Amino acid sequence: MATKPAEVKPGYKTTEFWVSIAACALGAFVASGVLPEESVWMKLAGMGLTALSALGYTVSRWVVKKNA
Repeated sequence: MATKPAEVKPGYKTTEFWVSIAACALGAFVASGVLPEESVWMKLAGMGLTALSALGYTVSRWVVKKNA
């Protein structure tokens, strides 16, 4: 007897999406200078955080859809 495949939720209804949005927003605030950090390293860290969270979200959604 065949089993019904698991339903894949739309991306905006997942925890990964909302965590990624929060990380992107925080990273954008740090990188843009809205958060008062004078260090160039802090701004680079913010940009890196934003890029990594976007990449992490993309990979996690790819894995879910690949296995569905």
